[in-house]
Amino acid sequence: MRQQNQLLTSRTQVKNRYALLPSEGIPYSRLPEWPTALVQVLAGPALGAEFVEYRIELEAGGEGVHPADGEIEHFLFILDGSAEFTLLQGGSGAGSSGDGEPATRSFGPGSYALVPPSVGYRLRAGTTTELLLLRKRYEPAPGISEFAPLLGCELDVPGEVYMDDPGAALQTLIPEDFAYDMAMNIFTFQVGHSLPVTETHIMEHGLYVLDGKGVYYLDDCWMEVEKTDFIWMGPYCPQSYYATGLSPTRYIYYKNVNRDIAL
Repeated sequence: MRQQNQLLTSRTQVKNRYALLPSEGIPYSRLPEWPTALVQVLAGPALGAEFVEYRIELEAGGEGVHPADGEIEHFLFILDGSAEFTLLQGGSGAGSSGDGEPATRSFGPGSYALVPPSVGYRLRAGTTTELLLLRKRYEPAPGISEFAPLLGCELDVPGEVYMDDPGAALQTLIPEDFAYDMAMNIFTFQVGHSLPVTETHIMEHGLYVLDGKGVYYLDDCWMEVEKTDFIWMGPYCPQSYYATGLSPTRYIYYKNVNRDIAL
């Protein structure tokens, strides 16, 4: 937020194939399923995305409840604070994660959940809590059953050296399995390290910068990015990244995977 004696400037970029959205320029909204929350809508169909992503702020005691609807899968990632996360089978009553996990889990920073369309959930904040929420229409595939709820924490996911660069580590939060039609990963780049190529691919991305700063290449431009920035990248948008600043960069990003291309 700039003072009244300062000139208004912005790093915001909204193009046909990408968008860079600093958080300071995104107004707060409200959602019926999160009645007391402050919500920033980061991406949606109006932008060109085939998913919706929110950044949500909850005061202690605030909650969101989503009954199962049979169509939409949800991914939640805790940025800060603490909350209780409960699975709701069929939209009401306590359920289980399908693999012996308890129906209710204490969530802290880095905790996450991937919830299939046939299962509902409740998240109730114990303290002031910030989270990311991504909603996507589930894509069934012949011979592949709907996945069970997946609960985890990024601290338990090892970072793998990316393309032989010890200064770049990739954490794969969702297993690389055909049961899942989406990926959520965390990249960590030490200062001075980068993606080794300019990527161009059919998957779209929703990317949120967790820490650090750097320069992102999108389409044909380099632009500065920093903590709390959001980037949407459409299909076939050329992209790459260099970490700058004084500390490592960490960002979490979505991509659609593991399904045939609709014609």
